[in-house]
Amino acid sequence: MNILVLLLPALPIVSGGALIILRRAGPAIGLLVASATVLLAIWAAIQRPAMTIELFAGFESGLAVDGLSAVMVVTVSVVALAVLVFAAGEIRESTGRFFGLMLIFMGAMLVTVTATDLVLLLMAWEVMGAMSYALIGFWWRERDRVRSGTIAFVTTRAGDMGLYLAAGCAIAGSHSLNLTGLTATSSPWLDLVAAGLVAAALGKSAQLPFSFWLSRAMAGPSPVSALLHSATMVAAGAYLLLRTQSVLVATGWAATVVAWVGALTALLLGAVAFAQRDLKQLLAASTCAQIGFMVLAAGVSAIAGGAAHLVAHAAVKSLLFLGAGAWLTALGTEHLPELQGAARRYPLVGVTFGVGALALAGLPPLSLWVTKDMVLAAVGDPALHAVALAAAVLSAAYAAKALIAVWSPEAARRDGARIRLLERLPLPLLALLAATLGIIGLLFGGWTRLLNAAGPLPGAGELAASGVLALAVVMLVIGVRLRRRAELEAGAFLAGWLGLEPLAVAVVWQPLMVVAKALARFDDAVIDGVVRAVSRGGMAMARFARSPFETGVDGVVRGTAAMAGRLGKLARKPQTGQVHTYLAQATVAVALLAIVIMLVR
Repeated sequence: MNILVLLLPALPIVSGGALIILRRAGPAIGLLVASATVLLAIWAAIQRPAMTIELFAGFESGLAVDGLSAVMVVTVSVVALAVLVFAAGEIRESTGRFFGLMLIFMGAMLVTVTATDLVLLLMAWEVMGAMSYALIGFWWRERDRVRSGTIAFVTTRAGDMGLYLAAGCAIAGSHSLNLTGLTATSSPWLDLVAAGLVAAALGKSAQLPFSFWLSRAMAGPSPVSALLHSATMVAAGAYLLLRTQSVLVATGWAATVVAWVGALTALLLGAVAFAQRDLKQLLAASTCAQIGFMVLAAGVSAIAGGAAHLVAHAAVKSLLFLGAGAWLTALGTEHLPELQGAARRYPLVGVTFGVGALALAGLPPLSLWVTKDMVLAAVGDPALHAVALAAAVLSAAYAAKALIAVWSPEAARRDGARIRLLERLPLPLLALLAATLGIIGLLFGGWTRLLNAAGPLPGAGELAASGVLALAVVMLVIGVRLRRRAELEAGAFLAGWLGLEPLAVAVVWQPLMVVAKALARFDDAVIDGVVRAVSRGGMAMARFARSPFETGVDGVVRGTAAMAGRLGKLARKPQTGQVHTYLAQATVAVALLAIVIMLVR
């Protein structure tokens, strides 16, 4: 079974690389490979294969499918297949390159969730970052899209440095890179490992203060947004924290920091989502907020709840982004005022989008109603619980805002195009998953048993109260909006993602540029000056040594050559070509030889 865990990520990665090079039959090959990967993922989730190799002397590396990664490999592969089916109907240019990048992106996430050590995890982590950059800037002829991809890449890279820190400190403190052995790291290295893991996870999952890069990521095609936000890169940070939750607990402070960052991100980015007038921006901010619940789960040791929320959110958010992408393709807009009536004009997209939005709102009996409360049930700190509950209320508000916009009775634009069959095909399945994943896991105890992670479950009273509260908020937002009592728009500060990008530029980027320019001047004036001075000194010494050295050595060489030439001339004189001359020379030579013999004896 070892080959299975290797084949699972290798199939999409190798196929994706081949598609990028060949650029032929991209949709057909992409869908075939994604379908095969789904079957491999289900088989791996059942068989639980593992393999280990010695990557470096004394350091083991490997891949394994356990409870948490079993859930993840199936989630990643199923969502990726649904997104690629949609993409086959939407993407009409450079399909080989697009599907190749998407398959590699998918394969890198599969390596991330099955890696048992920091080496393989880091490799896959970096590949995901590179693929996200290429996919966000897929339409590379448009400068703004490429710039957005660059900002997203650089921002996540800032957090990614933490993973290098964690790996280095793990080697220093425990001489091991195995994820399960990180808690054996000695002090103070353990705290540095935890700090590195937290920084990397928060950066990848667009948590505060890194959240703004996810707004920039909306420049990519809709299928990219759907996969990025649901089951791959943004979910990778939350997965990492859930996987290394024992490290957070071992330090104490890391668990507290993670819990509060997750809760505050859920609250503040929920407010940002509610302030948006652009559907994709609303969904992007809501992703930050919902990932915040998963990060909170890692901080309060609610592994089952966090994983359940991750899986259910993947179905919900991929459904919502694909619905938004279908309307963007058909109507040419993603602005909420211009999408009024879109759900009525395209009823299949509208109904499935409505299921996803109501699930996002936390309405019973849909999936996020249950999974969100599984996380909240584990929060013991009253202040932390209050923040998380307020974030849950905001979830209902921004989901209702999106729902109102697309189901409003006002007619959508009349010049809209038809939505293709392939774009509609994955929506009903995702809607079914978005509706049922949470309640099925709760009724049958599937999440805790599957993950082998015990934890508190919400009681009937908590679930009922949560459902009633979400329903009340949705009805309140609908009522206020329909009666025109308020426009429900927040200020520019919230709509501008809390000003995080300008703040990052002012606090981080500009000082770094000042330092970089100073270092560049130091490099040019000092380091380059030393290098040039050394070279000039070397040339001067060479010139100084050249005269006596070349005169002496060259003189010997020239003298030897001249002597050889003179001897050559003398040796040519006896060569006359006349026999009697040769006879005379031989006679003289014999006579001289006889004289020499007589003298020697």
